Amino acid sequence: MKNLSVFLFVLSLCMLHHHVSGAGIRIANQLKSNKLLWMRCYSKNDVIGPKIIPIGQNYTFYFGVNVFQTTRFMCTLKQGPNYRHYQNFTAFKVLDTGGMWDWRAREDGIYLEKEFGSFAQNPVNMHKEFDWIN
Repeated sequence: MKNLSVFLFVLSLCMLHHHVSGAGIRIANQLKSNKLLWMRCYSKNDVIGPKIIPIGQNYTFYFGVNVFQTTRFMCTLKQGPNYRHYQNFTAFKVLDTGGMWDWRAREDGIYLEKEFGSFAQNPVNMHKEFDWIN
């Protein structure tokens, strides 16, 4: 009975940690010439989109990190108007207990800034992560 109590206590701590350790992805359209940005993201359990993001706007979504710390989101971005320039990439994977992964679509590529922990601590500065595929 004691082992069961310990197990249930540890399990409840894990569930609480899962419930309070949120994460998010922001995808911003910083393209020029009024180009639209097409996006679609997915994980093992969720599909976000497809969505069209107008110039100067962004789309943000939040989710919980699973108990096993294996949450991962893949995204595809395509540049309008003909959507020939695209990129498929891992938009989020657990490196901490969550955080915000802030993606910016620009003419010369896709940029990333990460904020870990409580969404404000230990930021990774904005840097170019991917080129567009033609």
